[in-house]
Amino acid sequence: VDDLHSIRKVLEIHKDQLELTQQQLLQLKHITNKKYGPSLPTIYAVTPTYWRHVQKAELTRISQTLQLVPNIHWIVIEDSDAKTDLVRNLIVESNLVVTHLNAKTPPFEQLKDKDPRWKRHRGVEQRNAALKWLRENLVLNKDKGVVYFMDDDNTYNIKVFQEMIKVKKVGVWPVGLVGGLNAETPILDGKTGKVKGYKSGWMPNRPFAIDMAGFAINLDLILIKTDATFSYKMEKGYQESEFLSYFITKEELEPLADNCTKVYVWHTRTEKPVVHGVVPGLEV
Repeated sequence: VDDLHSIRKVLEIHKDQLELTQQQLLQLKHITNKKYGPSLPTIYAVTPTYWRHVQKAELTRISQTLQLVPNIHWIVIEDSDAKTDLVRNLIVESNLVVTHLNAKTPPFEQLKDKDPRWKRHRGVEQRNAALKWLRENLVLNKDKGVVYFMDDDNTYNIKVFQEMIKVKKVGVWPVGLVGGLNAETPILDGKTGKVKGYKSGWMPNRPFAIDMAGFAINLDLILIKTDATFSYKMEKGYQESEFLSYFITKEELEPLADNCTKVYVWHTRTEKPVVHGVVPGLEV
């Protein structure tokens, strides 16, 4: 009896060390599957996010899409000085493998309420924080995967993630409802099947006139090209084009989604709600 009492006392003292959180269990399962089971390449979905009234609704929508993708590792980066309980709670409830980071956009690049979206670079600090995490925590030739910059205000068909596992260098596909068009898309050469140009509502002659949602990059390239980052020095609207230029030429792009004939991702920003009051005690 005394021994049993002693064991219980020791367990009580060390219970915090013995208990695995649900998130840690998911991480352990993820790692075990990668090591011992026939697994797909991991898709590292990078999602910058910031507080506004629809933030939880947006993150809920895409988190529930990601729950249908077996090989996902979600990297969520808050534009904030500290991680928030709202995002932390949503991550726990998602049952996904998640890395939760935060990186604050400097004041000189923060959008004001009436600023058009194109006026400032958005997501630079957050995407760079994710790139830094990938390069510090993953190992070239050991960890296999694909990196996708997945904004929180888009809508995603799970088929786009099925396309990503085919990526050898950089895969590309159409994006719906963007640039003043029903869709933007790479234009393919009928004979070679290679990308020869772009149908884009803005600056189609850019080296890579591709929306952030319209490409995914093999993890190996991210780990090799350690100087590849996003920058405030880039011309407005050129983040994607300049970033892709670190890795590949236009002719090397890999057209996916049935040779860029199918749309599996859309820009569908939620309407900004009119909120005149707050109900205490509800996390919305």
